[in-house]
Amino acid sequence: MSLDASLRARAAKVIPGGMYGHLNAALHGDRYPQFFVRAEGARQWDADGREYVDLMCSWGPMIVGHRNPRVEAAAAAQQAEGDCLNGPGPVMVELAELLVDLIPSADWAMFSKNGTDATTQALMVARAATGRTKALVAHGAYHGADPWCTPGLSGVTPNQRADTIEFTYNDLASAEAAAAQADGDVAAILVTPFKHDSFEDQEHADAEFARGVRALADRIGAALVIDDVRAGWRLDLRGSWEPLGVRPDLTAWSKAMANGFPIAALTGTDALRGAAQTLYSTGSFWFSATAMAAAKATIEILRETDGVALMHRAGTRLREGLAAQAAAHGFVVRQTGPVQVPWLSFEGDDTLEKGIAWAGACLEEGVYLHPWHNWFLSAAHTDEEIDRALQGTDAAFAKLRAAYGAD
Repeated sequence: MSLDASLRARAAKVIPGGMYGHLNAALHGDRYPQFFVRAEGARQWDADGREYVDLMCSWGPMIVGHRNPRVEAAAAAQQAEGDCLNGPGPVMVELAELLVDLIPSADWAMFSKNGTDATTQALMVARAATGRTKALVAHGAYHGADPWCTPGLSGVTPNQRADTIEFTYNDLASAEAAAAQADGDVAAILVTPFKHDSFEDQEHADAEFARGVRALADRIGAALVIDDVRAGWRLDLRGSWEPLGVRPDLTAWSKAMANGFPIAALTGTDALRGAAQTLYSTGSFWFSATAMAAAKATIEILRETDGVALMHRAGTRLREGLAAQAAAHGFVVRQTGPVQVPWLSFEGDDTLEKGIAWAGACLEEGVYLHPWHNWFLSAAHTDEEIDRALQGTDAAFAKLRAAYGAD
């Protein structure tokens, strides 16, 4: 029995289902390992010692390389002084100042631990500011795992979902209709920077749609919330809709903010500062200083090295390589989303059978990516790392052609 299989058997006895949530390998395909033991740069090793080029970046958090020396040193220095204390460390002020300096739509920042914390905080601030209840959200969008937004309904009551109204992403008329349905009771409009729903091709935000929802929020007096948890720090350090000329009232951040250390942030405008300070929103570990020091170092690295450009280069190299390989092996594929947050699907593969088989073959070739969730690129994905990944994906395409034939 492999070590991974042994750990799964042991886990099944003491953990409900053996594993839960988005890291549950049972959801990804039979060949996915469940347990990992170490990582370095753009690589990870599973419990049985198999090495992978990591194209998931731990599902988003890793952005400047696993165990980045500068981030690790900043975290270690803070940990040596103290982490979870009777109050936050000075680094909390320093990190908030950095965010306010960097993000044009940020006049203040609040910190927590997970993306769900930040999106829920955003909704609470919007409700406190407006005195309203409803939130408009795009159908299929993921905003976290709290009852108001979790994609699963087990343990969730109808009342906990009663205050969300759905619209279709990139369809301004649909958003207008959702607002009309709320009949003057909209506290917030929540949008992701691009459509990154699982199991579907990704879709860039249309500039007209982005400007339209900004105008809609202004017209009805609601807060526009950008959920930048997944895309934040990869597309534009100032905020993912900044290139579109659209600034939100509130932005939720997490995932890559501290290169794997647990932290989330909510940033907002001065108009919502008073509402934000009325919240009772807290957690025993929300103010721990180590993750804040790691976040400060991570953001500084990204700013100093133009990390977004590095990730764009890596993503472009990967996308062009995959396109050439797919064509050479006779497959028609679609590559969607920003190159820094890519996904590949096979034409006509509605059941994802080919995608799952190809992703499994990639695992066998030492490349960790995913058949139905977007991938993530990092500043640690050098040309050498991308070329190594492309060696594996090319071999995987060959295996897929042997099993299925060309399209």
